[in-house]
Amino acid sequence: MSPPERILLVTGKLAEPLVRKYGKGCDVFVTPLSVAAFLTPEMIVRYLKKAKIKSEEYDLILIPGLVRGSTQEIEEELGIPTFKGPRNAMDLPQVLKAVREGFNLSKEVPADDLFSFDALKRVEDIRNRTRNKRYMEEALKRPWNVLVGNLPAGRDFPTRILGEVVDAPRLGVEGTVQKALYYLREGADIIDIGMIAGETNLDFVELIPEIRERLRENGFDVPISFDSLNTAEIERALDYADLFLSVDDSNLESLVTDKPVVLIPTNQAKGYFPTRPAKRVEFLEGLKARALDLGYKTIISDLILEHVPHLARSITAFQLYRERNPDDVLLAGVGNVVELYDADSVGMNALLAGMAKELSIGLLLTTETSAKARGSIRELRRALDMNLFEMPKDLGFDLLILKEKRTNDWRFEPAKEIVKAEERPVELEPVYFRIWLEDGKIWVNAHHGTKAVLTIVGDEPNAIIDTILECFEISPRHAFYLGRELEKAYTALRLRRSYVQEVELFKDFYLQNKGSDERSSPEGSR
Repeated sequence: MSPPERILLVTGKLAEPLVRKYGKGCDVFVTPLSVAAFLTPEMIVRYLKKAKIKSEEYDLILIPGLVRGSTQEIEEELGIPTFKGPRNAMDLPQVLKAVREGFNLSKEVPADDLFSFDALKRVEDIRNRTRNKRYMEEALKRPWNVLVGNLPAGRDFPTRILGEVVDAPRLGVEGTVQKALYYLREGADIIDIGMIAGETNLDFVELIPEIRERLRENGFDVPISFDSLNTAEIERALDYADLFLSVDDSNLESLVTDKPVVLIPTNQAKGYFPTRPAKRVEFLEGLKARALDLGYKTIISDLILEHVPHLARSITAFQLYRERNPDDVLLAGVGNVVELYDADSVGMNALLAGMAKELSIGLLLTTETSAKARGSIRELRRALDMNLFEMPKDLGFDLLILKEKRTNDWRFEPAKEIVKAEERPVELEPVYFRIWLEDGKIWVNAHHGTKAVLTIVGDEPNAIIDTILECFEISPRHAFYLGRELEKAYTALRLRRSYVQEVELFKDFYLQNKGSDERSSPEGSR
């Protein structure tokens, strides 16, 4: 089938200028409705028939992605292939380019969603290719790839994520397994058992086979890495784990093994850590040479990624080491950077993943110890998937959560009469509600006085407010208040934030950085 040349774009009055701007080369049909989202397939058929649009005039019709329902009716009535375009007119150039290159659009799914599905399918195709047995066998013959347990890692494979279970002995087997399962479902490839600094927990080390078996029972046959500075613990774990972190100058001679180890440029016993990048690289290269002489078979190098204010020098060390050792497999601990910076983790993880791609760092270690680092494994997974493409932009999927890629000029023509909003006194009602989050659900207590008379639980605000309205008679103002709070609670659930009733979900960061005079004035609030 030849690519469509004559394309008709259907829109509403408000979006017409944008559709004409971004839909260059196409004809534009403007319906009488102001807002394209209010259109239905039946209405579009009626308008196009009234305009006497004929099948021989166009090869393709694109309707707005926000229109509900299928385009099948339009196609059957007019005899012209009809599909859903993007929700936003600014995405039209990308959609039109894809269509002309043979991309298949949908009659039900907006084009921007299809791009996301397509991009993620391509990610899975890349992953599947690297899981091919013959591919793995050939790749593992090259010096820049290694096998960790049953998982290959290195330049010819996607970057692997190690999810560290911090202070695992304190969690016990059950807690460690639950944390590990959470990490694996979020996208981790390897589970790292983190021991407790300054303690010796040999009995817990003996439980690693049980932890591994519990993970297998839940469908995850993954490598286990072991992270400890205690030589006795590492020696005990040699029979149980697949990878050993934190091997350095102080314990190198005690831990000779055929299994992969991660060398770090330190001597923990003497408190030695070279800060200058060149010195750090030379020290680690010396350790690697000694390790090979001692009989170590598989060595992974970690220059130690430091947090700000020493991040730049540690990245310089990684860069210098990579230039001098192009075939080595590298690991970097990104969690340390994220945990020690009071900033949202999403962009930080994306940037660190990009750095790892540039330096061919094959393994990234992270954790989710603090609330601000929650979701880091999922964020890293998405960032690494984006990095499978040449440019992590315009892929159809992204890491934009609180900010948006493009602004939407969404407005309507105001009525002739404009009334300034004013808050009015509210008469308290005998019933009031307390909202909280627990176990991934929204909980609501209905109170009369100090006594809770009913608890409603759910994960969808509309269902909760409908149930409240069915059980209680409350004023429209009260219902509006509950709807607003329930939506805040729902947003907190989706973003994995905590929620406190009547407390703002986000800081007013941008308003904080304006003057107080601007905040209080009409001009400043526009």
